[in-house]
Amino acid sequence: MTYPTYVNNQITDAVTQSNVKVLGEAPAMALGTVYQAMAHSTGILFENSVSAAQQQNTLSQAAANQGVMQIYSLDTTATAGASEKIGQTGIADNLTGLLTALRATSQNP
Repeated sequence: MTYPTYVNNQITDAVTQSNVKVLGEAPAMALGTVYQAMAHSTGILFENSVSAAQQQNTLSQAAANQGVMQIYSLDTTATAGASEKIGQTGIADNLTGLLTALRATSQNP
């Protein structure tokens, strides 16, 4: 120091060294805090990802359940009639009946 003080030189040296130590450790402490914040944010990111996957799984199970309930709630007779109309399986029977009627009328003059 350039001017004389009434404080012992050992005390001023100890305080100076302590201040230098704190200033030297500050970047490491700040970087440690940044790493902790990043780790915490990453943990929350994974928690949100797991939560979204669970919700999607629940929705898909509910949709499958609704589909099965709709299938089981159909009337079997109505289903058979609708599938015959969709598949047009009754056309061959109609054509056979028409052919039989034509043959019957053409043989009887």
